[in-house]
Amino acid sequence: MATLPRRFRISRYDPTADASPRYQDYTVECLGHWTVLHVLIDIVAKQDASLAFRRNCRHGICGACAMTIDGENRLSCEARVDSLPRNPIEVEPLRSMPVIKDLVVDMTTLFERYALVRPYLITKGEPPERERLQTPEQRKLLDGSYECILCGSCTSACPSFWARREFLGPAALLAASRWVLDSRDEATLERLVFLDSPQGLWRCHDIFNCVEACPKGLNPTRAIASLRRAALKRRLGG
Repeated sequence: MATLPRRFRISRYDPTADASPRYQDYTVECLGHWTVLHVLIDIVAKQDASLAFRRNCRHGICGACAMTIDGENRLSCEARVDSLPRNPIEVEPLRSMPVIKDLVVDMTTLFERYALVRPYLITKGEPPERERLQTPEQRKLLDGSYECILCGSCTSACPSFWARREFLGPAALLAASRWVLDSRDEATLERLVFLDSPQGLWRCHDIFNCVEACPKGLNPTRAIASLRRAALKRRLGG
């Protein structure tokens, strides 16, 4: 099969050994269908086994391979080389997150914020004999809020998160929206009280970076606006 040589400029940084990040250039013979993840795997196999990056499913489901490609947060398993016009193509770790090594970032803060919103069903009564049912209309309300793959692209792109790491961030707030909307959940009031805070709903400034960055086409800004309306309704006794 015919190949096409492409140049890649990849961020390299080991905080245990390097004073600052640097870029390293590679030339790779790419097949027509290759993604950036194919390229990274090829570099490790044939040129430089020291290059570090995350990957898992290779199908845009797990979120592990999110990184900044030509200035945009993308899943490297979905970013086709033939769709990227720059030469060289720049590959960097997700911004605003500490680098562990090269393209691998520390996602601890994101997962801690996610855990704070209690992203699971909360009920108070005795469980039913069978499953907790929803109508098709109730189930449809969850569309657009449950599909998050926790890749970190939205939170990494959020200027409010850059400024204040205490901010829950778009990924956590989208998850909170999913459970506030769930007809089976019985902790709506407690959830809204927690979210109605300076580092919760009101730290978002509606910049929409999270919407542009999401590889799944989700809209955290819209979810946050919906939560704000619910929180204000609670304050007014509605």
